[in-house]
Amino acid sequence: MAADPLSGTKQIDLNRNNLDRAASPYLQQHRDNPVHWQVWGPEVLAAAQALDKPILLSIGYAACHWCHVMAHESFENPEIAAVMNELFVNIKVDREERPDIDAIYMNALHLLGEQGGWPLTMFLTPKGEPFWGGTYFPAEPRYGRPGFVEVLNKVSEAYHQNKKAVAQNVKMLVGGLRELARPQSRDRLMLSNEVLDQIAAQLLTHVDPQHGGIGGAPKFPQTGLFDLLWRAYLRSGNVDYAQAVTNTIARMAQGGIYDHLGGGFARYSTDAEWLAPHFEKMLYDNAQLLSHMALIEAEIDNPLLRQRIEETVGWLLREMVAKGGAFAATQDADSEGEEGKFYVWQKREIEQILGPEEAALFCEAYDVTDTGNWEHKTILRRSLTPELRDEATEERLAAARVKLFAAREQRIKPGWDDKVLADWNGLMIAALADLSRQYGKPDWLAAAERAYGFITNTMAVGDAKLGHSWRDDKLIFPGLADDYANMMRAAIALFEATGSPDYLDQAKRWGETLEADYLDAVNGGYFLTSKEAESLVARTRSAADNATPAANGTLVGVFARLWYLTGELLWRERAQNLIDAFAGDVARNFFPMGAYLNGFDLFSNAVQVAIIGQRGEAATEALIDAAYKVSLPNRILQVTAPGALLPETHPAFGKTQVDGKPTAYVCIGPTCGLPVTTPGELTAALKATRAV
Repeated sequence: MAADPLSGTKQIDLNRNNLDRAASPYLQQHRDNPVHWQVWGPEVLAAAQALDKPILLSIGYAACHWCHVMAHESFENPEIAAVMNELFVNIKVDREERPDIDAIYMNALHLLGEQGGWPLTMFLTPKGEPFWGGTYFPAEPRYGRPGFVEVLNKVSEAYHQNKKAVAQNVKMLVGGLRELARPQSRDRLMLSNEVLDQIAAQLLTHVDPQHGGIGGAPKFPQTGLFDLLWRAYLRSGNVDYAQAVTNTIARMAQGGIYDHLGGGFARYSTDAEWLAPHFEKMLYDNAQLLSHMALIEAEIDNPLLRQRIEETVGWLLREMVAKGGAFAATQDADSEGEEGKFYVWQKREIEQILGPEEAALFCEAYDVTDTGNWEHKTILRRSLTPELRDEATEERLAAARVKLFAAREQRIKPGWDDKVLADWNGLMIAALADLSRQYGKPDWLAAAERAYGFITNTMAVGDAKLGHSWRDDKLIFPGLADDYANMMRAAIALFEATGSPDYLDQAKRWGETLEADYLDAVNGGYFLTSKEAESLVARTRSAADNATPAANGTLVGVFARLWYLTGELLWRERAQNLIDAFAGDVARNFFPMGAYLNGFDLFSNAVQVAIIGQRGEAATEALIDAAYKVSLPNRILQVTAPGALLPETHPAFGKTQVDGKPTAYVCIGPTCGLPVTTPGELTAALKATRAV
């Protein structure tokens, strides 16, 4: 990524904090630190080399609780800052703005045998090569960790007095980073439905049968893996898969990880029961959870999930729309310097607002006690008794929530990071496009189209290249493979929802940019960064999901959709090439491969729905809506006007309307079922493609 707020600056003043020139809210949070922070850029590295001074690289993000803790303890401390300024060139990076940098140095930390997390604290040579690091370091020795000043002195001493050991570490780490970009196993697994079922069966053994989720504390949503289990349920009819998925999402939806007053999910739970999050809300989590909940709710007709979907989209449109109509990145965990202060309650506050009778009901339902359930305060949750009450009781609880929300609105709110990230917006745009048809919400579709329009008009260069991050008229360019993958998926979702060919054409243009600028021509797959981007110590390439799905995994499904929708063979070939490139990684460890495996499922088991009818006409729109109301993750929808032709490769090519009515054909592989003309018939035909 070549562009940064300091680009074009010939001289860097290392004796001042330069974050006042940055666009990132996270960097702006540190602009008044006594640390002489710099923004990452080639000029800063050149200055460090001229001084032969090692680099202290600190990576975090605006909503990160432990980032705030380390900042308060160390970076705001003049004595500690003085040591940092004397011994190091100090660089601050927003991991959301520069995930390419974060990926490299987080991988380096893993190569050192350390567990990752933020803040990430890495020590680099002046050329940017990592030689040691960690995450959070306390100002004074505790938690079994040395104090930060001791760390600073020892690292500086090692760099200047033990060059040989530093060089050995650099060689090991940089070599390891470059090796990670190559295939991790030559033993390619021949993927099939049977293999997907085997993976699902193995994954099921890791699900907490009581509270849901994978393993113990901490717990993350991991929607890609639970989508995999849900797909296995639809494919096999095994109710154990369905139980694992529905129990997990119900426990989350009723847990403290969910904001019961304002809507939206926090990033993860610090415990096994989904009680105590770090309270930050991320756009990407909520986008993935919306899609996941809607997929499940279409099958089980669950009022709790419908409510959570409505509330979460309500939160999004109320609090997360950034300047220009796209969606902001995050909301902070802290307010007034205290984690969760905005969200937690004392019982007496609730009694004062609701009165004794309604407070008694609410406190019983939401686990509110005199002593609290978290640090002598209460995080609202209903996971102890997650089942909904009778209608009258739920109405009383809803009225109480409205009063408490209004009272909470008077508190000092957590900060938000209003930068616009193309990849995260792509996830949310796709979710809203699909949900708008499933739930009959044209305003959700309008919001998706506004966000899409902002990115294509403001964050694009020409008609085929994307930037990654935008704020205050500053664009980080070129974008990442994730930006292209997720925005292509968004464009395809909008095409299916609206029928506008412009969306499909744009997805194809972005796909050509990926092929030209990101392709790993030796090993297959796509690098995270463009060939036009700033040269870093390694160029990462992976299909392993993190908190967001990996581009290489997402692209399997994206290319498959383009193949089915256009009939153009090159998209099928690109999907197959991606499957082949990372099949060995699945054999080694399937856990981070959810997006890739779900993409393969779509590639192999697509259910093509061809509707012949005029968009805008009531009968055609009713068939379209029916197609969205069945839990069918492999659905690919194409609507053609009477007389227009589908691609010649489409199994419904040449088929026509029945008796002049809008008509749907459901096709699997080369075979289509009988034509149907009513929503009920289409629903039955779609459900017949599954085991349940």
